[in-house]
Amino acid sequence: MTKKAAEQSQYGAKSIQVLEGLDPVRKRPGMYIGGTSTEGLHHLIWEIVNNSIDEAMAGYCTDVTVRLLPGDVVEVEDNGRGIPVEIHPQTKKSTLETVLTVLHAGGKFGGDGYKISGGLHGVGVSVVNALSEWTRATVRREGKVWVQEFRRGIPEGPVKPVGKAADTGTTITFKADPEIFPEIAYGWDKILEYLRYQAYLTKGVRIQVEDLREADTPGSAHLARRYGFYFDSGIISFVRFLNRRKDVRNEVPVYIEKTVDGVYVEISLQYTDSFKEHLFAFANNIYNPEGGMHVTGFKMALTRVLNDYAKKNGLLKEKDGAFTADDLREGLTAVISVKLPNPQFEGQTKAKLGNSEVRGIVSSVLSEGLAEYLETRPQDAKAILEKCLLTVRARIAARAAKDAVIRKGALEGMTLPGKLADCSTKDTQRSELYIVEGDSAGGSAKQGRNREFQAILPLRGKLVNVEKTSLDKVVKSDTLKPIIIALGTGIGETFDISRLRYGKIIIMADADVDGSHIRTLLLTFFYRYYEELVRNGNIYIAQPPLYRLQKGRAVRYAYTDDEKLRILDEMRKEADAKAAKKNKAAVPAETPESEDGDGSKEGEERIGGVSIQRYKGLGEMNPEQLWETTMNPASRLMLQVTIEDAEAADELFDVLMGNEVEPRRKFIQTHAKTVKNLDV
Repeated sequence: MTKKAAEQSQYGAKSIQVLEGLDPVRKRPGMYIGGTSTEGLHHLIWEIVNNSIDEAMAGYCTDVTVRLLPGDVVEVEDNGRGIPVEIHPQTKKSTLETVLTVLHAGGKFGGDGYKISGGLHGVGVSVVNALSEWTRATVRREGKVWVQEFRRGIPEGPVKPVGKAADTGTTITFKADPEIFPEIAYGWDKILEYLRYQAYLTKGVRIQVEDLREADTPGSAHLARRYGFYFDSGIISFVRFLNRRKDVRNEVPVYIEKTVDGVYVEISLQYTDSFKEHLFAFANNIYNPEGGMHVTGFKMALTRVLNDYAKKNGLLKEKDGAFTADDLREGLTAVISVKLPNPQFEGQTKAKLGNSEVRGIVSSVLSEGLAEYLETRPQDAKAILEKCLLTVRARIAARAAKDAVIRKGALEGMTLPGKLADCSTKDTQRSELYIVEGDSAGGSAKQGRNREFQAILPLRGKLVNVEKTSLDKVVKSDTLKPIIIALGTGIGETFDISRLRYGKIIIMADADVDGSHIRTLLLTFFYRYYEELVRNGNIYIAQPPLYRLQKGRAVRYAYTDDEKLRILDEMRKEADAKAAKKNKAAVPAETPESEDGDGSKEGEERIGGVSIQRYKGLGEMNPEQLWETTMNPASRLMLQVTIEDAEAADELFDVLMGNEVEPRRKFIQTHAKTVKNLDV
């Protein structure tokens, strides 16, 4: 028998593994929650919360509470109807046990459970159960309190009544399994943001979150933190929140609410003086970052109605042409929420809504509602269209400026700026562009880099305030223009990510206040004009070390003050152990080199014989040190910028550099005492 024939004979029915119950979830958690990183960990909370929101959308729940308890335990409580506990006719087990242990069991698959729902296609609570070390379900229903406990998805026993209940509702308490999740750390701000969205999208529902992780003792009445959300105005409040620090054009946001053919449509929009679009689209309370049919219908109607109104009222001249969809994006803040019986999403993460019927419904609802708003509020209509006309004229000016930039770049050789030290590879997946603060650091980076795949672009001049800068001025900026040319993607309406020259764009600035300022400016620039690069994961922040510690020939680097203390302690212990070993062998003790305070160089301190150098800037490192600590792929530490990071930078820059003085004063008063390493 040949080797191939032998292998075929061994590959039979026994070779095929059948995963039963919740085993598939534990075997492949990424298929159900997207991964086991911090995003997947938080997804466990979202799935339980979504079940409570489904109850609220069905009209049976008014209060939802999320508690973070000591020991990485999470509890979600609602006052809905309570999960049924009677025997299920198909599984012959209690309905509660069925819902928590059987995939695709729930009230979201037809029948009279939910007409509209979010969640993971009804598998949410069973997935959470499968990926938790333990889970406890407490149900208040039929005048009794019912409890059932599970360990890694397996029931510890049947559901049992444990007392009387005066109301109804469900409480799910769980501890994420450390066998599944390498790090269990829930983010307070991340949870607040998600719950805030849910409260905006489900008006009239009260959502509270309590952080009891720092309570004096487990079960203590002391609350470390507590926050609540309740919005009668729903997504109108959402739009006002997004624009809270901006100058608005139409003081009263547009608001439209209508149900057509079983699809509930809710839209609110408002224009501001900023140059960035903020559009949030949701289907059944699930955020769709890549949009979908509801966004397509929204843009079709917005473009048509504003063009018709502008021409009818003589606001759009023939020389201006017609508004394009891109012209209407600048300064637009919009929230689109649709709720429908059978949403069809593209991808497990539900990034895009695919129901084609929604496009026409949203388009007709917005067309009718926006036309009525413009006719009944002519002053707001004029303010909106004046903003859009400014964008049209800026587009024409920007196109001329960009043409000039490209023409000038072409004369400088392959359209690349003279300051750029390019790499030799043309492979975008390997190539890296370091945007470096200052000529001194740029010089070290150029000498220390790997020329094959690392390009260096030193920044020169002052970065413009992109918060209040139109696109035509951005492309003329002496500081930003070289970045635009080096990236190769174009900008604005000519942007094409397929022409990107570098797979990684790395911001490398000093670890001080000025460096933080430059990072914030650049992050805001990328968020405003290159959002697709941020979403695509192309933007990074280099992490240069703060300290160099040396004892004898041993050299180590520390990136934080805490790490410096830890390394210092380790190096001293290693030295003590070495000295003890020498003494035991009757060898003389260490030389005076290790004594405190002796032989210190300028800018260094010595503790226990360890020389500690504090780097004030990248320029203080020689090329070899910069390569070893910050640029070598095998040893460097980098942060990949997420869209949340960029939005935070955008908001921070709005506070620090915007027109409003009071938010800036409050920020400075709040954070002044916490500033470290301030050079004055």
